[in-house]
Amino acid sequence: MTTTVEDCRSVDHAIAVPVSDEQLWQISAEFLAHGLVRGEHVVYFDDGSSDRVLERMTDDGVAVAGPLREGRFTIVPSDRQTSPREVAETVRATVDAALAAGFPAVRITGRLTFVARQAGGEAGMADYDRVIEEVVRHRPAHVLCIYDRGRYPDEVVESMRAAHHTEVVAPSIYDDGLMRITAIGAGAARVAGECDHSNRPRIRSFLEAALDRALRQPDAPADITLDMSSLRFLDVAGAVGLVHAAEEFPNAHRLVLTGVRPNVQRVLDRCGAPFATQLVVRTRSDLPPVDVAPVGQASPEQATA
Repeated sequence: MTTTVEDCRSVDHAIAVPVSDEQLWQISAEFLAHGLVRGEHVVYFDDGSSDRVLERMTDDGVAVAGPLREGRFTIVPSDRQTSPREVAETVRATVDAALAAGFPAVRITGRLTFVARQAGGEAGMADYDRVIEEVVRHRPAHVLCIYDRGRYPDEVVESMRAAHHTEVVAPSIYDDGLMRITAIGAGAARVAGECDHSNRPRIRSFLEAALDRALRQPDAPADITLDMSSLRFLDVAGAVGLVHAAEEFPNAHRLVLTGVRPNVQRVLDRCGAPFATQLVVRTRSDLPPVDVAPVGQASPEQATA
C-alpha cells in the first residue's frame, strides 16, 4: 500500500509522478533545497532539466552557486550509467564519500530517463529501483524517484508507484502544463510558468475568490498576494488584467505581486502598474535569501526540524 504525503522534505525513499514540468521543478527544488539547508550532500541526476531546477531554487531564494562550487551540491549526468549495477555503484560511492566527508546525510533525486531505454519494460525498471533501495536502506540517505507520464509509459509509472511505499503529491489550484498555480497560504498563491490567452482567466478567478474570502472573513489577510518569482512570461492582456483587478480592490485591500522578474515588470509598467494605487509590485531582488548550512553545521531550520 502506498501512502501519499505533501511534504517531500523528509521522505527516505519515495516516488513523485509530476503532471507537468512546472510541478517536477517545484518538487525537485524543494526536496534539494531542504537538504542544503540541513547541511546534507545533495545530488541531482540530470537528464537535461538541471537548469530549470537550479532556476527554481534561485527563485525560491536558495543560493546554489556556493554549494555547487564547494561540492555540497553535485549534478550527475544520468546517461553515464547503463545498468542497475552501475547505478548502484554510483549511488553507493556517492553516499559513502559524502559520509566520509562529514555530511550528516545524502539527498538524491532526478530522472533516470536513460533507464527507460535500457530497462526494456516494467521488470527492468523495477531492477533499478530495487538496487537503489538496497544501497540506501541502511544509510542516512533520502531518495526521491521521479517518473512523469510525459517521459515514461503509463504501465511503467503505475508499476513504479506500486513498488514504492510513499508517494509525494503536490496539489495545485491549476496546472495546464504551461502555467501552474499553487496555494501558499491564506489569500496567497504562487504562479509559475507562462501566462497567455489560454490560461490568464485562471489568475483572475483566483483573485476574485481570494478577495471574496477576504471581504467575508474578518481574520483574513487584507493583502492578496501572488508570488511571481517563477513566472517567466506574462502577455500584455495578462498584465492589463492584473492592473484592472487591483484597481477594483476596495481601499482596505491590496494586490501584492512579489518576486517579479524584470521582463514581467516591464510589461506591468507599460500597462499602468505604477499608477494603480491598490497594486504593489516587488521584484526578485526583494526576496530574502535562504540560509544554507556548511558541512558539519546545522542551520537554524535544521535545529528545529
